[in-house]
Amino acid sequence: MPRRLPRPWLLSLVAIVLAGCATAPDAPADRPAPSLPRIVAHRGGTGDAPENTLQAIRAALAHHADAMWLSVQLSKDGVPVLYRPADLSALTDATGPVAARTAAELARVNVGWRFKTTDTQGKDAYPYRGTPAGIPTLRAALRILPADMPVILDMKSLPAAPLARAVARVLDEDGAWSRVTLYSTEAAYQQAFAAYPQARLFESRDATRARLLRVLLGQGCEDPPAAHSAAAFEMHRVFTVTEKFTLGTGQSQVDATLWTPRTVACFRRQPGVRLIAIAVNDAADYRRAACLGMDAVLADSPERMARIRAATDPASACAAPRVD
Repeated sequence: MPRRLPRPWLLSLVAIVLAGCATAPDAPADRPAPSLPRIVAHRGGTGDAPENTLQAIRAALAHHADAMWLSVQLSKDGVPVLYRPADLSALTDATGPVAARTAAELARVNVGWRFKTTDTQGKDAYPYRGTPAGIPTLRAALRILPADMPVILDMKSLPAAPLARAVARVLDEDGAWSRVTLYSTEAAYQQAFAAYPQARLFESRDATRARLLRVLLGQGCEDPPAAHSAAAFEMHRVFTVTEKFTLGTGQSQVDATLWTPRTVACFRRQPGVRLIAIAVNDAADYRRAACLGMDAVLADSPERMARIRAATDPASACAAPRVD
């Protein structure tokens, strides 16, 4: 959903939009070539297979993803399972909330029901209607992943405390705390995981968004994130600017590029800060992320991004791309 901003931000946001339209600058001769960002499989690789399924995870591993980003909710019987939307009908052949079914029942739901591809004749095809893909547990996913692969768990249900306790139990029993970082758009999870000193969390989305906008609007970098923390946000984000008039309101949409040299420099003021650019799905944004020095990109299709990475020369990643 577009973010709403008051009118005084409008003119400043125009500058952000223009910055997003500019090509990446050439790297100075004395600057080392950037390292290529790691590829994080979004929801296990939602562009290549039904999201958050074991099938998607296995495909992402085959395409050399460097890390997994998985969405977690709580089943009726208190088991952390991998599913993103609020209702099963969004992706599956079932209806109702995840919390209304047990983990065993969810395993029999076909989360690939709406996964669509194109056949050789260019027609829509639904390959998983004949070969169902169930909703897996978090434990099952962790056990098929390499022990040294980083995993990002995106907490997707409220209230936060029950899911945090259930996830912590799995991580305890599987000895997985060291490879897991926790993320959520809900700030309640910062408090819910505070009881677990071994938990590693991304800073809250609100804090990341506010800092990005303050820097872009020329308000300085007064509160860089703590050393060895992690932050993630979209490379591009649509904001809705609301203008208030005497007789009503008007709205305008602004497409802003939020990761820039200035914002990255702010986030990098302390050592060891890890940065992920969300929704990087094409070669131009991957080159931009490389030039900015992002640690990783969150991509829908590890298969496609593996090809893009293989074709990207670190030495020329900061050169302005050709206009075909």
